[in-house]
Amino acid sequence: MRNWPALALAISIVVLAGAYAFQVFGGLQPCELCHLQREVYFIAIPVAALALVSSRLDQLKTFAPWLGAVLAIIFLGGALIAGYHAGVEWHWWPGPQACTGGAGPVSAAALGRLMRGGRFNIPRCDEAAWRLLGISMAGWNTLISAGLAAWTAAWVARERKA
Repeated sequence: MRNWPALALAISIVVLAGAYAFQVFGGLQPCELCHLQREVYFIAIPVAALALVSSRLDQLKTFAPWLGAVLAIIFLGGALIAGYHAGVEWHWWPGPQACTGGAGPVSAAALGRLMRGGRFNIPRCDEAAWRLLGISMAGWNTLISAGLAAWTAAWVARERKA
């Protein structure tokens, strides 16, 4: 548990790298909500790094629980965003209009196809591009983010006692 900030940092990097690997090597273009889920990790990574440094330096140890609390809130927010996205995929509630085929991010490859007379496909938030064991990437991210939030909260509780 002492090394939790380092593990949270590593998991955040791996999850973000995995998302980009699915995009680059798997050809799965992210939708608007996918990008929003990635932003959570872009915020979590420096906060986890600061929590790690502050937990290791005696003169900064008092900041570690506070940074951990911020990190737990960030991960909880990530779980809520990912859970919302998973619900949109299961059609439990509607997604943002821009995320259901009306508009979205444009890539250079898509523009090239359009200029050659091809179709312009916008990634949709309400269709899971990939599933493992019946759970989409947004669903897995919900579980991962919720787990990270819980473990970070446990680490904060431990640090406050120390």
